[in-house]
Order: sequence, then structure tokens, then C-alpha cells
Amino acid sequence: MTSCLKLEVQTEDQTPHKWCISLAEDEFKRLLSHGNPVVHKVFGEGSLFSPLLFGKFFDPSDAFPLWDFESDSLLSNLRNSGKSSVDWFQTDQAYVLKAELPGVGKTNNVQIHVEKGKIVEIFGQLKLLQRESQKKDWRSCNWWEYGYVRRLELPEDADWRRIEAYLSIDAVLEIRIPRNLLHSDTSASGVGKNSE
Repeated sequence: MTSCLKLEVQTEDQTPHKWCISLAEDEFKRLLSHGNPVVHKVFGEGSLFSPLLFGKFFDPSDAFPLWDFESDSLLSNLRNSGKSSVDWFQTDQAYVLKAELPGVGKTNNVQIHVEKGKIVEIFGQLKLLQRESQKKDWRSCNWWEYGYVRRLELPEDADWRRIEAYLSIDAVLEIRIPRNLLHSDTSASGVGKNSE
């Protein structure tokens, strides 16, 4: 990865009602119809934050079990057309997500939060709308009017306390989620079964 900035991964967000308003497909179409170029970059086809990333409409504020799927199969249509800038994979040591963040810019506008050790949230505000949303928590209302989000379910053996996130100068996000090797070893060895 080129020169990059390490992002702080938050674990203590106590914001009630965040992401409580779902983005519906007709609302998403209305948002794109306004023609705002930044909105088109952030939510456009192939973007990590696009509700259409996985081939059919899926609200990005709903947690998605990303690592239950192979990126090649889930993104095959976008990759064939050259429109995807998202990839994920797993190794013996970690789960990895890489994504270009068009429209987000090179600033530290992206935030990473782990919710209750089960969900990783990638979100941020659109710069042009930050002043309008300062009076309220933009995540508790029509969040898509102010920012973007993608929520992903963490695998059972993810060591969420050691997640690392980086943003390169060319706006490529990389999130590394170490695997809890102790959890994997106990699952594989059958610990807890009666053995004589």
C-alpha cells in the first residue's frame, strides 16, 4: 500500500438510534436523481457505500455478512464491467477489506467503529453537508442526506479488539481484522467434547 494514514478504530460509540432510518430503494433513486457529483461518486455503482454493490438493493446501514461470501462471486458483474473497486478476502491470520473511496477525499473523514464486538461500521460525513448537520446527530435521521455508511457483520473468530484501518493518500481504505487463533484452535480441536 502506498503512503497511508492509520485510522483510529472506535469501540465506545454510545449513540442511540443511529442508523435507525432505513434507506429505501425509491429514496436512493431520488437521491441520485439530484445529480450531485459527490453523491454519485460516494454511492455510485461499485462503491463500498452503494446499496447496489451486491447485485441487488441492500441498505448499507443494515449489517451484511461480507465474509460469508467470496468477493469473486458476489461482485462478478461489477468486475466484468470494470466498475468495482472493492475486494475482500481472508487468510489464516486475518480478514481483509480493501476499497477505493471515491468522493470521500484524502482527508481523515472516514470513521471506523466496532459495535458490540459484532459489527464493523465504516462511515463519514459528506463535506459539503457537515455544517447543516451539526445541530443533530446525522446518523439518527435520513443519514444518506449527510453522509455514508457500510455496516458489516464480523466473523465469529474475528479479534475485533485488534482491528487496524488505513487510508492511503489515493483514498484506498484497508481494514485488517485479525483472526482469534485461540477461537479457531478450540473449534477445530473439539474442545468441550467428551474425550477419554
